[in-house]
Amino acid sequence: MTTVTTSDAIVTAARGWIGTPYLHQASHRGIGADCLGLLRGIWRELYGAEPEPVPPYSRDWSEPSGDERLWAAAARHLQPAGEETAGQVLLFRMRSGGVAKHLGVQGAVGTKPTFIHAYSGHGVVESPLSAPWRRRIVARFTFPEV
Repeated sequence: MTTVTTSDAIVTAARGWIGTPYLHQASHRGIGADCLGLLRGIWRELYGAEPEPVPPYSRDWSEPSGDERLWAAAARHLQPAGEETAGQVLLFRMRSGGVAKHLGVQGAVGTKPTFIHAYSGHGVVESPLSAPWRRRIVARFTFPEV
């Protein structure tokens, strides 16, 4: 599959998942997804096959070992991003000292920024990128252009 990925295409794909129930380790639009499943589903919509198999993972990710597995996987397949733009993949550290273990896609930028993510108890939603969420961002990535 050959395509040029634009921020509009990424945001449109992510918003297409809104309303999908939260389901740990799932990646099926309209059926169930967690935050990684949302990104995996967007990848499949934009590029076809996923870049690597995803092993089973627990809700605590790699916290007991302290390994930044999610960050390392993002760095293998996505490009580091600079200035905030729509369509970027956001990586969050949910607590100080913990590993980065939440992902989302920047929806809107400007005075009312948002991000699309799968959130336990809520499903896939578009949330305000408020100060508490912004403080948790540890990395920004862009999808590769093909």
